[in-house]
Amino acid sequence: MTADQIEALFTRSAGAYVFARWARPIVPVVFGVDDATLTVVKGAIEAVVTLAGHRMAETDPEQGANLMIFFLRDWAELVELPDLDRLVPGLAALIPRLEGEGASQYRHFRFEDDGAIRACIAFVRMGAELADVPAAELALGLAAQVVLLWSDRAFRDRSPLAQAGGHVILRPDVAGLIRAAYDPVLPAAARDPAHALRLAARMGA
Repeated sequence: MTADQIEALFTRSAGAYVFARWARPIVPVVFGVDDATLTVVKGAIEAVVTLAGHRMAETDPEQGANLMIFFLRDWAELVELPDLDRLVPGLAALIPRLEGEGASQYRHFRFEDDGAIRACIAFVRMGAELADVPAAELALGLAAQVVLLWSDRAFRDRSPLAQAGGHVILRPDVAGLIRAAYDPVLPAAARDPAHALRLAARMGA
């Protein structure tokens, strides 16, 4: 993956380069799935966190859980979740936009003072387009997309996943980029596009 390709994955539609990774251990909680699917989702998150060389924990001392994942059948269900608008400001206005776009996923990030990821609230609408997607594939793709703050345009034209030996895996270039992004010598957040050059150098090494 070239520096230009990396830069594109963290350059938002408005043109700004915005990179962020988690600094604190990730504490996931999942709503709206059965126990078997819960195990698959948490297993995928653990696999990607391990790949990154990062950490998970049982609880976040300030927030309890800092990665909240909601599976739902319709965006209107968000209105029924108590106090969710305190976690996701502007939720009432967001729902019609998601419905209008036919969106299947949405992620809301909160940040530390230094720009690192503090928390993520992720929503997955299990509509017709996702109904036949295996749980393991859906979970791995979701895990890859919450471990870093990607551009809103990243993976729009190409999935972060690939097939290998009949199994779904992270694309090797995406896996390598996630590993590089968590190199402790790199900052947890960056807004200078030159940061992409440092990521490319780490991938090359």
